[in-house]
Amino acid sequence: MKFTMLGTLEVVHDGRTCTPTAPKVRQVLALLLSRPGQIVELESIIKDLWDERPPRSAVTTTQTYIYQLRRTFAQELGEEPAERLIGTVAPGYVLRVDEDALDSQVFARQVAQGRALHAAGESPRAAQLVRRALGLWRGPVLSNVDSGPVLRGYTVHLEERRIGALELLVQLDMELGRGREIIPDLRGLVAAHPFNEWFHVRLITALGRAGRRGEALRAYENLRRLLSDELGLDPSPEARQAHRDVLTGNISAAPAAAGASLAGRPPKAS
Repeated sequence: MKFTMLGTLEVVHDGRTCTPTAPKVRQVLALLLSRPGQIVELESIIKDLWDERPPRSAVTTTQTYIYQLRRTFAQELGEEPAERLIGTVAPGYVLRVDEDALDSQVFARQVAQGRALHAAGESPRAAQLVRRALGLWRGPVLSNVDSGPVLRGYTVHLEERRIGALELLVQLDMELGRGREIIPDLRGLVAAHPFNEWFHVRLITALGRAGRRGEALRAYENLRRLLSDELGLDPSPEARQAHRDVLTGNISAAPAAAGASLAGRPPKAS
């Protein structure tokens, strides 16, 4: 049985889709999948399903949703395997799945392996692996699941890991001399993540290295205006250096490591 979260929530067994159709049951499954092999407390499930206004029947209703999940899986696997798949372990429930059966776990493992290969100087293999990991994403996380406060936090966590993987892949591609080829991708990333200065700097640098200095300067001006108008900030020292490099033609330096953010940035000088 395979489970996917990086897009719509889906469950597939022997080529057949057996995703729960009831919204609350699907939500409970997503909660269990967010912590595979770990106990998900009954209290956390109730919190996500009803937030601050659980009904008096919250405990028994949640137990009914668990029963419905087990019944769905029993139709595919049999009674005993379904009981093992979703175990009752105080103070909640645990979903036991193989690491290769859940796309979010495969994604995390492949990105970690890619980082290790990069650190070992094997950038081509690292880029191939990280690109494969990002290929697992089919859209926004759990796009067909109603999310409460617990699942929303998990969704943010997965999206941040995706951004980190995207930054790593851009860094690898630029180190491998593919800056010109990824300019369209960088434009898309800047549009999707307008306050991620790291993507902006990579776009400025890639355009400059491609001999498109006018476009690089416009990309910097777009960043400067965005930060000033929306956040009252000046561009980071790294962004200003990229701008100077384009102006002087000194754009051969390797890009800085991924992970830059606006955290801790001082406000724009008045």
